[in-house]
Amino acid sequence: DYLDVDQSYSWLKSPRWKGHAMEVGPLSRVLMLYASGHEQTKELVNLTLNTLDVPVTALFSTLGRTAARGLETKIFADNMQGWYDDLITNIKAGDTRTFNEVLWEPSSWPAQARGVGFMEAPRGGLAHWIVIENEKIKNYQAVVPSTWNAGPRDQNGQAGAYEAALEDNHTLQDPEQPVEILRTIHSFDPCIA
Repeated sequence: DYLDVDQSYSWLKSPRWKGHAMEVGPLSRVLMLYASGHEQTKELVNLTLNTLDVPVTALFSTLGRTAARGLETKIFADNMQGWYDDLITNIKAGDTRTFNEVLWEPSSWPAQARGVGFMEAPRGGLAHWIVIENEKIKNYQAVVPSTWNAGPRDQNGQAGAYEAALEDNHTLQDPEQPVEILRTIHSFDPCIA
């Protein structure tokens, strides 16, 4: 009746950063902003914690992930106009460093080309790798945010973020209908395409 984690039990990768499982997404970003002293984030997080009368450790939970998504949305909404204005100012000043028109057309590519791209998507860290030969894709790989969070235990027994979030901290009100598990997994906003 229990999952045998010593055997293969998942079809997902187990990505690691410097050998460690990572949780990616809004909670991670909010915690990084909070720890780095970002004033607006500190104010919003502290207001939330005080309003709910919970300690900062409460952020490492379903509640924390859900709250972080809302707090981050407010931070972004409050700052988007300034970011947009900075972008337009830079473009008008001739700063087009993020666009490489030399390699825009496939006919300009070498016979073999490789590319990698990293970005922070709403769900968390996202990376793409590609190998192109003779203008055709030879290999393509993506590690999406849910791969980081849903990744299973690795060969060292280190749990991925979903499993870690479910370990040792869930009292099921009704074991026949464990909605707490569903709520916890949903707080990561999973998506594997």
